[in-house]
Amino acid sequence: MSQPVETDVVIVGGGLAGLAAARRLDRSGVDWLLVEGSDRLGGRVATDVVDGWRLDRGFQVLNTAYPRLPALVDIDALDMRWFTPGVLVRRAGKLHRLENPLREPLSVAQTVGSGVGTLADRLRFAALATKCATMPVSRLLAAPETTTQVALRRAGLSHRMIEEVLRPFLSGVFADRSLDTSSHVLAMVLRSFARGRIGVPAAGMGALPGAVAGPLPYPQLLVGARTLSIEPGRVVTQGGEIRCRAVVVATDPVTAAALLPALPTPDMHGLTTFYFGADHAPIGDPVLLVDGDRREIVANTVVMSNAAPEYAPPGKSLVAASVVGVSAPSGASESVVRVELSRLYGVPTDDWDLIEVYSIPQALPVAGVPQGNLRKPVALGDNIFVAGDHRDSPSIQGALASGWRTAGAVLNTLGARALSA
Repeated sequence: MSQPVETDVVIVGGGLAGLAAARRLDRSGVDWLLVEGSDRLGGRVATDVVDGWRLDRGFQVLNTAYPRLPALVDIDALDMRWFTPGVLVRRAGKLHRLENPLREPLSVAQTVGSGVGTLADRLRFAALATKCATMPVSRLLAAPETTTQVALRRAGLSHRMIEEVLRPFLSGVFADRSLDTSSHVLAMVLRSFARGRIGVPAAGMGALPGAVAGPLPYPQLLVGARTLSIEPGRVVTQGGEIRCRAVVVATDPVTAAALLPALPTPDMHGLTTFYFGADHAPIGDPVLLVDGDRREIVANTVVMSNAAPEYAPPGKSLVAASVVGVSAPSGASESVVRVELSRLYGVPTDDWDLIEVYSIPQALPVAGVPQGNLRKPVALGDNIFVAGDHRDSPSIQGALASGWRTAGAVLNTLGARALSA
């Protein structure tokens, strides 16, 4: 298909932010064209199918409490598979269960009696989560901003509770073991975990960008069209020049900075996910398991097929293990991860098959202090705009919200009818 030479808006990048922007522009009747350099849509959200295994490119989950999600996706149509709300903590040779009492009221007695942290810790953390879940977002983001680690201490949580539960759990969420991530990001994460359900589509996380893109006219989605340069009113791809009234750069943050020299290159956190195939599930629950023994090697692990049997061939189990940072898929790192998984699950792992290792150096933007209200400017001048989770919160919600918000800014600038947010 030949590339159009003129349109109102060119969207560069077909990840969640670019697709969300396209959805809003399309609803408003604006002529647009999306160009994606790779051979698929979805950006950092993708699923590979390998010999009957469904492997998300890095451990990712979908939270039903993401505010922008319902406007763009029919969650029921995604055929979701759910995880147990809460975590298992391996500490001192035992497994301790902590569940979200707002989602599972019957778990209160078990959670309060857990051997992780003190009773006061568990009550204070429940109070913090409840506050984040019930307080208006504007008030949460108006609170004095600090790091996640300082915010947890100010909430009265003990060193033991932070180190044995919250650091391993949140380090996997933020890809930040130091917990220097903004307390405003922490508040939004706790809010979503307290209010929503966590799961994955039966077909894999790659079904999410497919669902966002579903209503869009296919001819206006050009894949395999790498962008070479951007100027006001002009985008040059490998297929030629496209003239336009506005440009939305919705690539990954590093690529965006390369295309727009005036845009600072953001720092990025890395994550590595190991996928193992096992003949038998090491535990029966679809629940996240974290390391409370402070070994700081595997941040978290989960038996994906306990939640979504479709992720594994019949009679097999798929185990995902996340490591903060980028770990080369060498025999040494695999051996270390196997040892850690054997300790965490309490079963031998020598006969598990290593299916794949995904090392993602640019998994999430660094979200240090200050983040303010989590909304960075998207208009760069000369009708050039930028969208992505580096402009909002580092999350699926941040990508979707940023794309929608950026499209609104484009509509206002062009004088077109803008839909209310």
